Amino acid sequence: MNYFSLKSRERETYFMDSLLTTILELPLRDRLQLVQDIWDSIYDHPELLPVTDAQQRELDHRLAAYSDNPSGTSWNELRKHRLSR
Repeated sequence: MNYFSLKSRERETYFMDSLLTTILELPLRDRLQLVQDIWDSIYDHPELLPVTDAQQRELDHRLAAYSDNPSGTSWNELRKHRLSR
């Protein structure tokens, strides 16, 4: 297969398939580090993550509920309660 004879989308797919094959050949420790690095890069830029209209409505709803009752249960209190069952 001649890479340069492929259309743009086909080249992209071919490249991604080749990249995935190479990644899967890495030792487990290296693959885990790669996943961590990718996740960190996403975490560093949450503003780039798309939010659907439904998700935005839910976020707005939760923020309004919190604003109405900011004394809610802390994570530590909730965790302690759940673990005591």
